[in-house]
Amino acid sequence: MQITKTLISWYSNNKRQLPWRNTKDPYYIWLSEIILQQTQIKQGLPYYEAFIEQYPTVFDLANADEEAVLKLWQGLGYYSRARNLHATAKYIASELHGVFPNSYSGLLKLKGVGDYTASAIASFCFNEVAAVVDGNVYRVLARFYGIQTPINTTDGKKMFKALASDIIDSKNPADFNQAIMEFGALQCKPNNPNCSVCPLKENCVAFRENTISLLPVKLKNNKPKKKYFNFLVYIINEQQTIIEKRHGKGIWQNLYQFPLLESKHSLDEVAFLKELQTREELVFDDLTLFNSVDIVHKLSHQHLYTKFWVIKTSVIPKNNKPIAISEIETFAVPILIKNFIDVFNFQSEI
Repeated sequence: MQITKTLISWYSNNKRQLPWRNTKDPYYIWLSEIILQQTQIKQGLPYYEAFIEQYPTVFDLANADEEAVLKLWQGLGYYSRARNLHATAKYIASELHGVFPNSYSGLLKLKGVGDYTASAIASFCFNEVAAVVDGNVYRVLARFYGIQTPINTTDGKKMFKALASDIIDSKNPADFNQAIMEFGALQCKPNNPNCSVCPLKENCVAFRENTISLLPVKLKNNKPKKKYFNFLVYIINEQQTIIEKRHGKGIWQNLYQFPLLESKHSLDEVAFLKELQTREELVFDDLTLFNSVDIVHKLSHQHLYTKFWVIKTSVIPKNNKPIAISEIETFAVPILIKNFIDVFNFQSEI
């Protein structure tokens, strides 16, 4: 097909030089794909390089402590990716003796690997004819063919997968997959694509019908829930603080945070003290609200309205094990907590 030849030709002249494009080692490809899920290349590249340096083989990653992996991942968000990454590394190292599955169907069985990632690894490493479909591919195909079917519906996903499979270069699936994704990232961009120099414009339905800004179609998700978090930043005897590990299957699983008091609405000092009394640990010398305006941390499914309350005390709260303030940087924490630690100067408070 002409679109197939055009995309591969464009890619040969415009592709970016990226480290994972210089290898067919499935460990490196898998690592890059997991990191780049829901992450732009400019943000993900430093993390990829850090992981390769710290864990040059799948065995190195498998032997790492989960907390070390989460710490290195800190700032990328969607921490389930890091936990799945570590779990899969351990599985491949112990059960598969370090050898990755060499087919789409085999790769799809790995934890944290879905259709897109399995297709990418299978085509890039093993030249399997498996079409990738990511946000860039959705956009290119929706615009070129003028498809109105929403991309985040079951019918839409099936339609775009079938279309991508129909136009993939069966002799060179790796370069085609790279080409269509790169084309969407650099040429057929979400906003203000440079259609005047686009090699596909003559046959592009969206260009002809002036519907570029309307495609692809995506149904709106439910409105994110609001949650109100009050973090208790203890300064104990001017030397220690308290952080705790999050458990369960919620956000930030296995990451560390300051003790949390969740409320139904944003609290002022009077309301906060009333809530704090329910914890039976209201013994402090000084209480200060770090941010008078809620810090809003937006996640895909919820928005966290957050306050940090600095509590100076000489009494260790019950059922808590304090740490030295100097050690706080060694723990893997969510970016919301990290940003606070970076801004809040513990040393000036002691």
